[in-house]
Amino acid sequence: MRDYTIFYKTSLSIDLTWPPENRWDVFISAYTAAERVQRVFEKIDAQSKHWIVLPEYKFNPDELPAGSYQHNQTGREADCISGFWDTCKLGDHQSICIDITGFLRPYLVFLVGWLQTKDFKRVDMIYSEPTIYAKKERTEFSGPNIIEIRQVAMFEGIHSPDTTNDLLIINAGYQNDLISLVSEFKNNAKKVLLLGFPSLRADMYQENVLRTRLAEEAIGHRPEIGTGSILSPAYDPFVTANVLKKYIDDYNARRHYTNLYICPLATKPQLIGCALHYIFELKDKPCSIIFPFSDSYSQKTGVGISRIWKYSVELPAS
Repeated sequence: MRDYTIFYKTSLSIDLTWPPENRWDVFISAYTAAERVQRVFEKIDAQSKHWIVLPEYKFNPDELPAGSYQHNQTGREADCISGFWDTCKLGDHQSICIDITGFLRPYLVFLVGWLQTKDFKRVDMIYSEPTIYAKKERTEFSGPNIIEIRQVAMFEGIHSPDTTNDLLIINAGYQNDLISLVSEFKNNAKKVLLLGFPSLRADMYQENVLRTRLAEEAIGHRPEIGTGSILSPAYDPFVTANVLKKYIDDYNARRHYTNLYICPLATKPQLIGCALHYIFELKDKPCSIIFPFSDSYSQKTGVGISRIWKYSVELPAS
């Protein structure tokens, strides 16, 4: 059994000087108004630093940093990342660090796959935890207008026409409306929630459960610990990948899923765990990562910085 927890993670201080190994050729971050994104960009030691401006944040031109890459087509993660790469003329064998904090989820999933196709063997990723979410369990990350629910580019499986035992794993965040939409989109699938526990902060798990309970009818069960939910730390991509692998392998041994769908709606570290497990073990199977695409997202949802993580992500050969 592959053990993703052998990958390296460590916490870094926002105030103290980072150890000398934390220097890179290239640093990439998605621009937002959040302190936890902007302060890390200022602190990072890299030969070149790059802002990507994602159109769904809907910044006015005069609000954006000079030299940032702007992509104008909403919802096309492949066009945005490949366009950024070509415009900034990034090399394929430079040391690279990515702040995943401000990236919208489908862009981030695609970016992981893109880096693998560019034969990056290792990528360092930074994630800054908020002290709190501004509106607690009522925090809305995406806007109300969902354009479509579809597979994320490069994470599109070749699916079976047999749907008698489809399995949908929803990495559930705060937005119960998205959980409901995805559940209804795959109405006939068995639905399992992947919840973040331990959570980023002590009260966030309870906030998460309170919101997911509002989607109980669409899910088909209450989001408690048991047969309908699994748990992994909200801040750990590697444990998340292990938990996913164990659950999927055990389920497949008992019932053999016909098609598998994974929908990452929770924290960015857990999303990285979902993407990693897909790349290593699910690419050639009837499995996809799906997502409800919105045309707008909040420019700032968290307050403060409680902790900064660095994840050293290793990728398989393409």
